[in-house]
Amino acid sequence: MSSTPRRRPGGQVPGPEIGVYVISVAAELTGLHPQTLRTYDRLGLVSPGRTGGGGRRYSLRDIEQLREIAELTASGIGLEGVRRILDLENHLTALRMRVRELEDQLEATEYALGQALARGERGPEPRPNLPAVQSGVPGASLMVWRRQR
Repeated sequence: MSSTPRRRPGGQVPGPEIGVYVISVAAELTGLHPQTLRTYDRLGLVSPGRTGGGGRRYSLRDIEQLREIAELTASGIGLEGVRRILDLENHLTALRMRVRELEDQLEATEYALGQALARGERGPEPRPNLPAVQSGVPGASLMVWRRQR
């Protein structure tokens, strides 16, 4: 039995998110019993894709996650602990992606600001009745909070 994913008719290897492994192959690749994989699926630790007939199809990412679960349980962590660790890892990954997006936006904004300043563009002149805002910085703003009476 080969552990290499089958090529699609167009000659492309399926992506890591595409479920291609039946449960017996996933069990062999991870060293876990098929019933253990069913239990993890029932508990929501790994959610493989399904065929039209209801059969499980595990992706490469599912296989990696099953291996990680096997390592964590082998080190003595219970399934609820494993679930929390996986949730935190997923949250951390999402936060890292968001930080990267914000860094990209900041970089683009700084570039645009630099270009505007190089062209000599200035923002609107500050009105005399408002507190001073750093002039010449497009996009600079000031928020004023007023107490409700």
